[in-house]
Amino acid sequence: MSAVPERTGDGEFSDFFYTTPDGLTLHARIYGEAREGRGPVVCLPGLTRNARDFHLLALHLASHAPLPRQVIAFDYRGRGQSDYDANIGNYTVVTEAGDILAGLAALGIGEAAFIGTSRGGLIIHLLGAMQPAMLKAVVFNDIGPAIEADGLRHISDYLGKGAPKLQTRADAIATQKAAHGADFPALGEADWETMVDALYRTGPKGLIPDFDPKLVETLAGIDFSQPLPTLWPQFDALSDIPMLAIRGENSRLLSKTTLAEMARRHPTLKTMTVAGQGHAPFLETGDLPAAIASFIDDAARA
Repeated sequence: MSAVPERTGDGEFSDFFYTTPDGLTLHARIYGEAREGRGPVVCLPGLTRNARDFHLLALHLASHAPLPRQVIAFDYRGRGQSDYDANIGNYTVVTEAGDILAGLAALGIGEAAFIGTSRGGLIIHLLGAMQPAMLKAVVFNDIGPAIEADGLRHISDYLGKGAPKLQTRADAIATQKAAHGADFPALGEADWETMVDALYRTGPKGLIPDFDPKLVETLAGIDFSQPLPTLWPQFDALSDIPMLAIRGENSRLLSKTTLAEMARRHPTLKTMTVAGQGHAPFLETGDLPAAIASFIDDAARA
C-alpha cells in the first residue's frame, strides 16, 4: 500500500485513492468525517456497479441521520475510478475482499458496519471469515449465502448482450427501463435517472457502462442448470453479528426460501421486503435510509 494514500475533495464527499499490494490504484468515496465513539459505515456495490450507487444513502447516513457517521463507498478493481486489471482472473470476490481490507487498513479503520449489495454481500461473507472482529453490523441488500441460478443467468444474459450505443441520458434510461422495468414498477423517473448516473460514464462516442467489459467474461462457463455453490458455513459464522437482510419483492437472485433459512439460522436477523422492486432494491428509496440508520445505531448500542 502507498505510504500516504491520496484523499481529495471538499464537497459532499472526498475521493480516496490507495495502492494494492499488486500495484493497482483503487478508489473510494468518503462522506463525512470520523466521529469519536461512532463507527463508520462501509458500502460495497454489486458486480458491475460502483460507489456512486450509494451516493444518496451515504449523504443521509453521513449528514442527515440522527447520529451521523462517516461512510466509505468502494469502487472495486475494474469499476468506477479504480484501475482495470489486465488479469481478469483477479476479478474474484476473494481478491476484492483483500482489496477492501487494504483500503480500510490505509484509512486506519479496524471495525465498521458493512452494507453489501449483491456481490458486496458475498464479499462480506468472506470478510467475516478473514477478519470477523471487523464486522460490527451487516446489511445485506438482496443477497444471501445462496444465489438462485435463474437470477444469475438473467444478469449474465443481460450483460452478455454487450453495451448498446447510447448517445444521451434519455437513451440510457430507456435501455434500463426496457431491461429492468418489469421488476421495478415502484420506481419513478428520478430513480431511473439516479440509476443511470451511477451506472454510466461519458466516453468518446457517448455513454458507456463504467466498468471493465472483461468482467462479463467472469460469468462464462457457469452451468446454470446446476445449483450454485453456497456460503452457508460463512453465514453461520456471522450469527453473533447484528444483521439486516433486505429483499426486493420481485428479486430473482434472493429467494423467499433462502431468506427464511437465513432467519432460521440467525435468531436476531431483521428482514425487510421492498415492494415493487427487484434485484437489487434502491437503498435511497422510501423508508430504507431511515431504517438502515436506525438498525446501525441499534447495533452499536447492543
